[in-house]
Amino acid sequence: MSAPQLVFTWHDWLSLFTHFLALSMMSLGGAISTTSEMQRYLVERQGWLTPAQFGDSVALAQSSPGPNVLFVALLGWNVGLNNGSTLAALCGVVIAMVGIMLPSTVFTYQVAQWAQRNRERRAVRAFKQGMAPLVIAMLLSTAWLLATGGGTDPDRWPLWLLSVASCLVIWRTRLHILWMLAAGALLGAIGWV
Repeated sequence: MSAPQLVFTWHDWLSLFTHFLALSMMSLGGAISTTSEMQRYLVERQGWLTPAQFGDSVALAQSSPGPNVLFVALLGWNVGLNNGSTLAALCGVVIAMVGIMLPSTVFTYQVAQWAQRNRERRAVRAFKQGMAPLVIAMLLSTAWLLATGGGTDPDRWPLWLLSVASCLVIWRTRLHILWMLAAGALLGAIGWV
């Protein structure tokens, strides 16, 4: 599937920015925990990215050293490139990154200061314990999205098998995740997944 050719108006850029602003407040496990909603919005609803562009952006950013949130920059970059210019790609990066980082950064800073001052309160301890299952559920939804490649076609069983095998190898061995990413890339290059 070829990349869509887009012509954004200021309204489209504003829509991208406000969507990432909203996602920022949901990203309790980090931006990666909102990947399924990003995919729904950018690929399925707006059609600004292809499923391949979305998956490649996440995979490339996760395989590179650096902060987890780099995939948001790549999503913005690809949305901008689909608008036809490097300047639009840079705008996409800035809009997506500021949108995803600004609210959560300010909120986290304020809450962390308050929680540190009140760390012995029952409500603070209960909140921390209650958030763990929510974060795990959001990360599992991201894992499902990446494992199924955005679809549930039964012919994609090699991809599902590779995902399960990778999880088991990473969980049960000390093999670095980059080796699994390299194996997945090799299997993709030869057409197995």
